[in-house]
Amino acid sequence: MTGAEGKGGIPGLAGRVAIVTGAGGGIGGAVAARLVAAGAAVVAVDRDGARLPPTSAALVSLMADVATVAGCAAAVDLALGRLGGLHVLVNAAGGSGRRSGDGPVHACTDEGWDTVLDGNLRAVFRMCRAALPAMVRAGGGAIVNVASVLGLVGGGELFATHAYAASKAGVVGLSRAMATYYAPAGVRVNVLCPGLTDTPVAARALADPPTAAHVARMQPLLGGPASPDQVAAAAEFLASDRASAITGAVLPVDGGWTAQ
Repeated sequence: MTGAEGKGGIPGLAGRVAIVTGAGGGIGGAVAARLVAAGAAVVAVDRDGARLPPTSAALVSLMADVATVAGCAAAVDLALGRLGGLHVLVNAAGGSGRRSGDGPVHACTDEGWDTVLDGNLRAVFRMCRAALPAMVRAGGGAIVNVASVLGLVGGGELFATHAYAASKAGVVGLSRAMATYYAPAGVRVNVLCPGLTDTPVAARALADPPTAAHVARMQPLLGGPASPDQVAAAAEFLASDRASAITGAVLPVDGGWTAQ
């Protein structure tokens, strides 16, 4: 992949085509906005079409569920057929399964486990599987998978969602395996592990005073949650040619959480 200056001064994103999942808001929405500003054309995917940004010259919105084979295929087909290629994939879709029964292992329901693993791990696997052939044919690409600090460390009582932790740890393991396997084909695969970020998924946790105080202690650099744009800045870097020698990296964007 050759370097080129994007509109935002990021080498290797001008003229590139990216798919961003979970782009209806939160981290995915911030990533999509940053990539467009850097000169990329973006397929913004979310299963909630009402949350997606309007289609423009540089961004095409797609309502699809990337936990399904059909949703992943639709995203790749749109990138190749309408935008003319596929160079970058950012898997930011995912969510909590508390309402479905996620919790500590002794209390986690089968529905909670299946819902979270489908949305957070199976979706990443299926989206990567759909995108990789086009990237390999093109001679390379960059995949950024969004996991979580809870895929790296225990969450304690306040974050006892063990299906979520397992799904995010699975994203880390899958990404590192892909990184070594697809490196000879020029495909880089890296992982972001955000701490608690100010997104709709985190709203319930942040509304609880003891949890909010715990986050402030665990993320001392920030004194609270990260912003979606702070996480998106790291995704933009890993997607760009500035990270051309980086693959298999697991980057916490957590204000110091995993350093404790």
